Amino acid sequence: MIGVLGAGAFGTGLAISLARDGQAVTLWARNPEHADAMRTNGENTARLPGVSFPRDLGVTSDIAELSGARIVLLAVPTQTLARVLQEFADQLAGKSLVAACKGIDLTTGLGPTATIAQLVPSATPAILSGPSFAVDIAAGLPTALTLAAASAETATALQSSLSTANLRLYRSTDMAGVEVGGALKNVIAIACGIAMGAGLGESARAALMTRGYAEMVRFAVARGARAETLAGLSGFGDLALTCTCEKSRNYAYGLQLGLAGQATTTATTEGIATARAVAALAGRQKLEMPITATMAQVLEGEIAVGDAVAALMARPLRPE
Repeated sequence: MIGVLGAGAFGTGLAISLARDGQAVTLWARNPEHADAMRTNGENTARLPGVSFPRDLGVTSDIAELSGARIVLLAVPTQTLARVLQEFADQLAGKSLVAACKGIDLTTGLGPTATIAQLVPSATPAILSGPSFAVDIAAGLPTALTLAAASAETATALQSSLSTANLRLYRSTDMAGVEVGGALKNVIAIACGIAMGAGLGESARAALMTRGYAEMVRFAVARGARAETLAGLSGFGDLALTCTCEKSRNYAYGLQLGLAGQATTTATTEGIATARAVAALAGRQKLEMPITATMAQVLEGEIAVGDAVAALMARPLRPE
């Protein structure tokens, strides 16, 4: 059995894809009423309305029902991951725990796999990331992601267990690179949304994506990652999708901010906390990350969008 901890849109989409492929899957929701509603309706009306659950998909709010799962996907927001792992450390001990979230913990500065290793040391950490929308995965549309684990053997085993007819997984041993790509592309997506909302144009968006990608690589390498990982699905691929589509919560948030000067946040607008966390880490390590630092200032309300653009354009001229 495979467990999916977190019944948001992405967790539900992954659970549907796995169960549709014939695997026994149990989807855990924290709220018992939400779990009851999903069992009654045969779908997650709150997050993925209109997508029926396969026969092999079970739903529960009792963490004990994941005891038989050897693999558990952790589809909870990064900023709540530590709390969830602390709460359920005993139940998750010894399992393969695959982070299906993107970001950097604002308090600790750790990525999801390091958080898993710290709080559930007997577990085997892994991460699943790449260009994907929950609605596409749930609808059975072809999607490709990167699955990273510390050892090639673990990555291969998880790749085999979690690939489905519409979900093609590529394996990697560069967990740090996969984490950074998934985290920082959300920051750049907010910046691109702001640019488009403020009427700065497609050329400005292309520049932000390109220079933002350079920051992603710089930060990843500083954390021990391989630069080439960022050229893959979990880096460039996810950046391209997230910075160009309004189905991205981070891009849509930035777009609203650029249009109206304010926007509604949700727990899955991961780029907000990530901008703050990465800007702080980069400052301590003396890494030059002007877009990330400027976005952190904008999102903290320290500078206006117009001033941010002026500051970036006025930076010293330099070779690329």
